[in-house]
Amino acid sequence: MPLPNRFSLLALAGLLAAGPAALAQTTPPTTTAETPADAPAPQAPRKARRVKVAALPIVFSQPETGIAYGAAVLPVWRFGQDTLTRSSNARLLGYYTQRKQSSMSLTYNVFTPQEKYILSGEAFYFNFPYYYYGTGNDTRKAEKSDISYKVVIVTQRVLKKIRPHTFAGLSFRLTDLHHVRLDDDSTDDRTRPNLLLLRDPRERQTTITSGLGPVFLYDSRDNVLSSYRGSYLETSALVMGPYLGSDNRFTRLLLDARHFRPLRKNSTRTVLAGQVQAQFNVGGHVPFRELANLGGEKMLRGIYEGRFRDRQMVAAQLELRQQLFWRLGGVVFGAAGQVHDRLGQFRPNDFNVAGGAGLRIAVNRADRLAIRIDYAVGSGQSSGLYFAFNEAF
Repeated sequence: MPLPNRFSLLALAGLLAAGPAALAQTTPPTTTAETPADAPAPQAPRKARRVKVAALPIVFSQPETGIAYGAAVLPVWRFGQDTLTRSSNARLLGYYTQRKQSSMSLTYNVFTPQEKYILSGEAFYFNFPYYYYGTGNDTRKAEKSDISYKVVIVTQRVLKKIRPHTFAGLSFRLTDLHHVRLDDDSTDDRTRPNLLLLRDPRERQTTITSGLGPVFLYDSRDNVLSSYRGSYLETSALVMGPYLGSDNRFTRLLLDARHFRPLRKNSTRTVLAGQVQAQFNVGGHVPFRELANLGGEKMLRGIYEGRFRDRQMVAAQLELRQQLFWRLGGVVFGAAGQVHDRLGQFRPNDFNVAGGAGLRIAVNRADRLAIRIDYAVGSGQSSGLYFAFNEAF
């Protein structure tokens, strides 16, 4: 969740105060020694709780919303006693603003015993003003167009293990875009009409985009919230069409490759992480909300999400993660990416770039659940301060 321009110190104070207290206790408290006469009968050791929950307040302010406030609930759990099965996790996040805007989201990753199945998905509601810059790899900041819309996004993946670290299954996605409006009839520099007016008029109406397709995943990461070592390779296809009620017909191809490795032998205090992403939209008409884009709190941090968008996208990022002291960690990162209408338009010297640094505050050290605060700058006179949970990738 990016917080441009102003980040309230109330958020950080509340998180630090609530974080350690919100965690479920997993070991019994220590007590002073007792005399033999006062010592009770021996008791069985208390079992560690299977579910640990962090509940954190959120307060922030930005020009489009005024003061906003909400909360996040972050459960982490494991099925059974099998320590080879990675911890499942979820995030329930909601906030409301003084201008009566709101957002709610639920994301989750569930690993069944022995990781025979992986269930992951997201349910997301968004009602917010948005800056639309048109399409292309070199959009101008002065041509920012103010729009608003409401959107509901539901994604779901069901994967079955076919061999160690290797999974295959199906993915589903639904986007319900409605109440699209122009908050200003022209661009910021008043030289052109609002750029959304240049798109197909049907994109300003209620639109359903839905699709289903296969997923192949290789995942040897040691932890999905913050990886120290391992690799991740996902390839998938989503076929959007009327067979699932979609108003648009096209195919989306996705590639996501990541690798993590400690830089010091017998130590995980310094980790190098890398990621390559690609999205290709083939055939048919792709509405503006479904185009591939650069920016946001995950890829090319420092660039406003959607500042550069088009049918095809390739991007990569590199991040150095360093544990500091107590619950604190630090990172530095850099990224580059391009978007174009056609694959033949990609050029070696045409990348948008971004980079920055951040702080990590561990909330649950055993399961590597953390608060992420990043600041970054990027191409197109962009910058951003981001508040989120867990690593960007």
